[in-house]
This record gives sequence, structure tokens and C-alpha cells, in this order.
Amino acid sequence: MKTVSNLADLRASLDELRQGGRTVAFVPTMGNLHEGHMRLITEAHKNADIVVASIFVNPTQFGENEDLSGYPRTLEEDKKKLIAEGCQLLYTPNTADMYPEPDLTRVDVKHITTLHCGASRPGHFVGVATIVLKLFNQVRPDVAVFGLKDFQQFKVLELMVQNLFLPIRMIGVDTGRADDGLAHSSRNNYLTADERERAPALNRILRDTAAAIQSGEHSFAQLTRQAKERLTEAGFTPDYFNISRRLDLEPAGDDDRELVILAAAFLGRARLIDNIQVDR
Repeated sequence: MKTVSNLADLRASLDELRQGGRTVAFVPTMGNLHEGHMRLITEAHKNADIVVASIFVNPTQFGENEDLSGYPRTLEEDKKKLIAEGCQLLYTPNTADMYPEPDLTRVDVKHITTLHCGASRPGHFVGVATIVLKLFNQVRPDVAVFGLKDFQQFKVLELMVQNLFLPIRMIGVDTGRADDGLAHSSRNNYLTADERERAPALNRILRDTAAAIQSGEHSFAQLTRQAKERLTEAGFTPDYFNISRRLDLEPAGDDDRELVILAAAFLGRARLIDNIQVDR
């Protein structure tokens, strides 16, 4: 695997790799890679000839009092994992190159970014959309692969690609999980031993709520209230627990059939997110 850190070297490496019409799949990350990221690399291999990953801790998607300075940076370990999975090219740009002065441009996908995580983290998805568009323009992939643990992020980026006519096929990969159901996340590193034992309750509560809906329960408000109560009893501080339409992430109604339940909750230092899709 070759590692490059500036745009000129990235473009030169991509020109070489693309010879013969080979296609490129791109997996953008913030590093501190885990099994969930490796699932993305595996899926990327299935959908293109060349796999390119990036590692960049993006400052514009962190809000005030969030963990930018403390976000784990484990580049050497990340490289070993990517090499083991057969990634051909790693891009590790720096902040000054990604946000050159004057830094005046942002990408704002309206409305959907104000829901769920967007309501709790104002400006977060502007930062996400901005950096992903920059990376897309630099790498110019045929395919981009993202995890569905952050279902809202995937929907935001999918909408951005559609609205801006980007020639990129978006692929969402089901959430990778530990044996007890906890979604793989870099922020799991913040959990104490006791919190790690409690953490799978988030996924259990999501699954129980989905089962209730599939069994015919229509009172989404009651299900939401019960879920938040259970999260609190398990030691979480709920951020949100929302039963939504899968299409646009708006609140689900009685006539909606394709749903997603989105949840975020604090457990100690960690803010954990998860979701489950439900068909009625």
C-alpha cells in the first residue's frame, strides 16, 4: 500500500492505478480504524478494481466542547490494518491543505441535516458534507463506501451526490457489531469496563422497539417514551430516540411502511449512535 499526503502525489498515484480503465472505490475515514472500517474495505474490493482510503480528522464537523483534540489518532496501526485488507492507496492530507485560506466555502444539505444528530450537533453535517465533497473532488472515485451505523450521514451524503450530479455510486454497508450487538465505533474506546457491559443495551432496545412495531404496535410516541426510560435505567443519558421514515428521516406515520429507528445516547464520555431498519 502506498501512502500519500498531498494532492499532487494523490493524483499522480491515481493516474497510475487507473491505467487500463481500472475503477476506484473510495473509503473516507477519520482513522482509529476498527472491524467496521475493514468491512467497508472488503465491500470496496467487491465493487471496483482499486481501493483507496483516506484518514483525516475533520475539524469542521466537531462542535464546541466535542472531542476534536482527544480524538484517537493511530496512523501506524491503521496502516497495518489497511495493508492486511489489501487497500492499495492511503491518502492522509493535513488541515491546511484541506482548508486553504481564505476558507469561505461550505456545503449545506438543507433540512435533513437539522434532524436527529443535526438537532443535537448544529453544523455537524455541514462539516461532513463539505469535507466529503472535497475528498470526492480530489479522489474522483467511481464508487464510495460508507457504513450505515450513521444512517443519517449516509442519507445526507447520498442526497448531496444526487443533487450535485456527482458521477459516484454510493454503497452503504450494514453496521459491524461485536458479538453482544454493540456497534463498532472509535468512541467505544472511551467506555470504561462497566460502561462497556452496559453499552449493548442500546441495540437491544432498538431491536425490541422494532419487534413491537412489526407485531402491530402503532403508538410510536409510547414506544419512544418506553425506550428512553429503558435507556435511562441502563445508565444512559438519552439524546434522541426517533421512529422515522427511511426515505427522508421525517417522523413516521401510520401509513409509512419503510422505517428506520435512530438513536443516540451518552454513556460516560461516549456518545453512542445506532439504528435499525424496520419494514411493516
